[in-house]
Amino acid sequence: MWKTVRRAVGATVHLAAAAAMAFGMWIFVAVLLITATGTVTVVGAWLLPETVLLLRRIAGAKRSLTARWTGVRIPEVYQPLIGTVRERLAKAVRHPGTHTYLRWMVAYWFYGALLAFALPLWPLGLVVDGVWCGLLRREAIVLPLMVRLADLEADWSTALMKPSPQARLTARVAELAATRADAIAAHGAELRRIERDLHDGAQAHLVALSVRIGLAKRAYDRDPETARKLLDEAQGQAEQALAELRHVVRGIHPPILTDGGLVGAVRALAASSGLEVVVDDGGLAEGVRAPAAVEAAAYFVAAEAMTNAAKYGGVPRAEVRLARTRRGLRVWVRDEGRGGADEAGGSGLLGMRRRVAALDGTIEVSSPV
Repeated sequence: MWKTVRRAVGATVHLAAAAAMAFGMWIFVAVLLITATGTVTVVGAWLLPETVLLLRRIAGAKRSLTARWTGVRIPEVYQPLIGTVRERLAKAVRHPGTHTYLRWMVAYWFYGALLAFALPLWPLGLVVDGVWCGLLRREAIVLPLMVRLADLEADWSTALMKPSPQARLTARVAELAATRADAIAAHGAELRRIERDLHDGAQAHLVALSVRIGLAKRAYDRDPETARKLLDEAQGQAEQALAELRHVVRGIHPPILTDGGLVGAVRALAASSGLEVVVDDGGLAEGVRAPAAVEAAAYFVAAEAMTNAAKYGGVPRAEVRLARTRRGLRVWVRDEGRGGADEAGGSGLLGMRRRVAALDGTIEVSSPV
């Protein structure tokens, strides 16, 4: 009985909130009339995008209310209303999400208003079921109806607010366009880095090597000792140039990633990071490896995160966890540093996000001060 009562109380709270929102939607009719008048007369056409944004916020509140009751989140598919007034008007009118929410709003004016009539059933149902269960020792009758009514309201809202296939496709195209732009930007930044490393590192050493070999050739006959010294210096320059080239190659695709896989590469990173890093491979050392592009992105995320921990964290320890998921690969890097990482404050986090977004991946950063 008490379990039924608690569930019925939750249903009543949900229905009361839904009824209050339905009442607010009737007040929203005035906003729609003002917007329609302004749009028709052109003078107030700018009100239409603002009204659509307000409708989106109301729909977002209803999605949250429904998700709290059902435990299932209704997907949110929006297109940002940015640009000139004409562009914002076109996006507001043409986006499939606007049509979906207008359809839900019209339906909600009717079935939401009916919810108010169901609320008096709660005290009446409590009395009826109290007598029914207390005297006759039978199962409750009215209270389960409240739960069923809340379920029915949530099912209707979910069905009406669920994004259409066209809206999902529009959002997916916009997302792919954004990630493509990020991938191009990340690729350009990577090419500039490689060019800078070659110009400032390997090329400078090779120029110095050429100069010393030339000087050694001139001094070979008249001063063999000086020539030998210049050749020794040239050999040192050659070794430095090779080291710089190896560094550039590691930046493009680390050889250890090809030879030892992601687990071996991350363990090598941990050993050379200057921190005490605990690596949990999550069983990745066994079984099928992820695609090379995915492994490379995971490697660079782990490398950048450990570098940030060593430079800014201020603590000697860190932790890296690798795991397979149903959708792909998960990399989790944690340290107990001072926190306060800000994506707008540097290019490291932004570069990581762009690299991962190009593979349809996501990055979450939690760095409280």
